[in-house]
Amino acid sequence: MPFGAHETMEVHEILNEKIHLINLFGRMAHETENHQLRQMIERHLQTAVEAYDQMVAYTHDYGAANRMPQVYGMPRMSPEQVQYGLHNPAPMLPQPQQAFRDQQIASALLLAHKNSAKNHMAASLECADPNLRQMMVNGAITCSNQAYEVFLLMNENGLYQVPTMNDHTAKTFLHAYQPTNSQPMMHI
Repeated sequence: MPFGAHETMEVHEILNEKIHLINLFGRMAHETENHQLRQMIERHLQTAVEAYDQMVAYTHDYGAANRMPQVYGMPRMSPEQVQYGLHNPAPMLPQPQQAFRDQQIASALLLAHKNSAKNHMAASLECADPNLRQMMVNGAITCSNQAYEVFLLMNENGLYQVPTMNDHTAKTFLHAYQPTNSQPMMHI
């Protein structure tokens, strides 16, 4: 079964991205000093390797779709576990000549996952092959979950602060949207 032109190019882009993520994650795991961050990076690295190998296997043998890995799951979280508000955020500026610190490694990991989630979802929209499409969707969900895991670690350690707005302002803004009250929609 041949692949379409769009999906062939999208798979090429995702596989190329995976190679660079695998290389980057390996370097990050080696350079970080934080044990918890290192363990997280190593888990994410293993997931990236499995996803890469699975997609490569499928492009070589359509029967490999039967061996799809599961989506990377997240433990249940409640909104109360997230720390909201700004608490003396540190100034941010480029520092291209310095060695990476754990905060920079965590930020790079977070951005890599966010971008990979977007890239996987965009690629899924171009796939005609249902198995390939599902691999892309699973990749987007996995990267999204891994990004959230990195966010939670950063947030817990004060490295990712969540700006807030006045509670009254937020509620006024969002409460402008009202339920449909299950009114049937009129067809024009």
